[in-house]
This record gives sequence, C-alpha cells and structure tokens, in this order.
Amino acid sequence: MSQNRTYDVDLLVIGAGSGGVRCARIAAGHGARVAVVEGRHWGGTCVNLGCVPKKLMVQASEYGDYVADSHGFGWDTEPGHFDWAKLIAAKDREIHRLNGIYVSMLEKAGVRLITGHARFEDAHTIVTTPTGLDPEAKPERITAERIVIATGSAPSKLPVVGAELAISSDEVFGLPAMPRRICIIGAGYIGIEFAGIFAGLGAEVDLVYRQELPLRGFDEDLRGALHEAIGQRGVRQHEKASPVRIAREGEGLVVTLDNGARIAADCVLMATGRHPKTEKLGLDMTRVRTTEDGRIEIDRHFETTEPGVFAIGDVTNRLNLTPVAIAEGHILADRLYGDHAREWSFDTTPKAVFFTPPLASVGLSEAEAAERGVTDIYLSKFRPMRHTLSGRERRTLMKLVVDQATEKVVGAHMLGEDAPEIMQGLAVAITAGLRKADFDRTIGIHPTAAEEFVTMRTRTRVSGD
Repeated sequence: MSQNRTYDVDLLVIGAGSGGVRCARIAAGHGARVAVVEGRHWGGTCVNLGCVPKKLMVQASEYGDYVADSHGFGWDTEPGHFDWAKLIAAKDREIHRLNGIYVSMLEKAGVRLITGHARFEDAHTIVTTPTGLDPEAKPERITAERIVIATGSAPSKLPVVGAELAISSDEVFGLPAMPRRICIIGAGYIGIEFAGIFAGLGAEVDLVYRQELPLRGFDEDLRGALHEAIGQRGVRQHEKASPVRIAREGEGLVVTLDNGARIAADCVLMATGRHPKTEKLGLDMTRVRTTEDGRIEIDRHFETTEPGVFAIGDVTNRLNLTPVAIAEGHILADRLYGDHAREWSFDTTPKAVFFTPPLASVGLSEAEAAERGVTDIYLSKFRPMRHTLSGRERRTLMKLVVDQATEKVVGAHMLGEDAPEIMQGLAVAITAGLRKADFDRTIGIHPTAAEEFVTMRTRTRVSGD
C-alpha cells in the first residue's frame, strides 16, 4: 500500500456512522493513515437516532402486553405505571455508552478523530468548523489523498401548511413527555414502528398513509397481514389519505386530510422518508455529481465522478440499511488498502420492521419472482402457541417463494414473533441458493414457529407466466 506523504492523511472519512466507522477502522488496520470528521453523533443515526434507541423503545412498549398475556398462564399480575422520563433517561445512558465504544474503537485502530462540520475546499482538501459536539474543537484544514463521504441521510417533511408544527424521527427520541394522542404520517419503516411503540405505551395513535396497504415495496401478503396486525394493535388507520394542513387549536394540534377528515393530536410525527445529507458539503468545489434529490452518483467501486472521492451508505440512497453501509465501508477499505476483497450478497439483504408483532423479509417478493418466471408459493397462517392461552388475537404469516424451474427458494417472508431472528438464518440459506427440497429434508425444532418453514409441503398457488 502506497502512502503519499504530500497529504496529511491517506484517507479522510466524512461521517462517523456505521459505514464510515467500519471503513476507517479497516483502512487503518491495513496501515493507512486515516482521519474521521464527525459533527453531531459518534456512531451516526443508527446508534443515536435510529435502530438502537428505536428497538429499546419497541421493547419497552411490549411489557404491558406481557402483563396482560400472563393472565392466561395463571399469573395474577397487574399493570403498573409507565414512566416515559425514566425510559428516555435509560435510553440516553445506553446511547452515551455506545458513543464511547465507537470513539474507543476508532482510537484503538489509530484513527485520528476530528470534531466539526466538514466542507470541501477542493477534491483533496476539507475545512472543518466546530459544531458544538466538542467545546474545545477548533477549525481545521486537512488534506487527503482519498476522501469518503459517509454523511448518511436526514428526515424529510412533506411541504404542507403547518409542517413546522410536526416533529421528525430525530426529535421523537427526546420528547419531554409522552404524547397521549399522536398522529403519524407515513407507513414506511419509521411510521410503522413508532405506531406500534406509542400504541403499546398507551397512546391513541392515528396512522395516515397514501397507499391502500402499509410498507410499500414489501410482499403483498406481508403487507396485508401487517394491515390486520396494525388494527389489532389498536391503531386507527387512514388509508389512501394525505395531510393538507396542520394547525394548532387550543392546547393541541389538528391534522386535516385530503378526504376532509380531521385528526386531533398532541403530537404529529412526519415519518415521510429521508434524504441524503449532501447540501452543506460544498460539493460544488468538486466534480462530484448528485441527483435532484441530493443522492451522490457512484460507480460499482463506490467512486464518485470526482476521482479519489468515494461515497457509501445512505448518502448514495441505494439500500439504506445499517448492515449494508457497514459492508460497503469494509469492501471499499479492503479494495483501496488491503490485499484481498471480501464479498457480500446485497441481492439477499434481509429486512426487518420492528412492529409488534415484527415482520421480516429476504429475497424476492412474489410479484418480483413472478416477473422472472413461473413461481411456486407456499403460505401458512396460524395462531402462535402463546396466544392459544393468552387469548390475544394475533396471527403469524409465513411465506416461501420458490422459482419453479430451479426449485430454489428465492424469497422468504414472515410476520410474527421472533420474525427478524428467524429470518437471519433463512437469509443464509437463500444466499447459499438452497432448494425447496433442502428445506423439506431439514428436521424442524419442535415446538417452534420456525419449524413451519421446513414443514410447508403443500403448494398454495403458482404465480407468473
């Protein structure tokens, strides 16, 4: 590996999220001189304002269910009082601990940490300005042979009247008090998950979305099962509707929809997508090209249209998932400074949505598979064992999508308890290209829900030409 001493460092990473941290650590491990610039949170969105605190809040929202369900098993437990402030304080302590771990990992790897906002002066030069994350930080000017942009994404709001009265997912984790009535706009990952969280914590929840079913882009059977589960969770769904106005009325807010409905709420959460964080990087000082929505254009090696400048993670707006950013960062560092290249299967990236119950998916949906050829569908719906005694109305859905010509399982989908944990194992099988016969000859673990994936023998239907 060559080191050009005319630059301050060999590699400068802008953004200390999951992808940026992995890229910096691996590159430093290969012997490169590496610096990372971060202006807001060490660990990025996932650790601070995304996956980690979100899942902690999902778990908090489920304890009321456990108390209610225990009665069917002979317990005389009684509901207690939920303390929002105590949860937020506990969550903050854990995030602070994780921040320290990320800083420690980088320092142990020999990475130089720079606190501030980064802006390009030219294709090899970055100037930083303090952001308040570190009170002792000073402006810096640093040169690098190569630069990686890993600045991630930020929440987007709909341009409706009164949008400033709504919060985004960035603010929801620090609300001073739990809203008793919340209107959530959008039914993607974030909207669905927070609908489940607040419903589980006892709030009245209204969920507004433009489609007939939630979670656009997922398998249709999975979407249908989720629609039913959302209703069972006590969430009021406003399908095929969009907000046109948010206004303050008295001590609360009122959301007016395009169908004339009015929703009273204490808080409005806009979970209406995210956009790449590129607007303050000074990309006009380089030849880096972006799309109208701010996405950085890259080639298959993550290189931008400016030689020596790369981009990974959400800022490229491809597969916006934390493990994908980590994989991209690792691949790029190996290619630039290592003597071998590690491979990941991005086509079989598993996805999970942490509603209650959660859902997970890997590979092709039925519609996607049917476009490629004749497809066999195996579908199972049942009541989980736990709820035969709890009395709760909750159903599990499992689905396998099989390419008829090759007999390979090309997709798996599930809504039900432990779906994300189960799907991680199935992702290995589907990535390995296992056939339906391999599933059939695998002995199940009894009694589990997961064994259903290896005992579905009867084809439900055939799709495709």
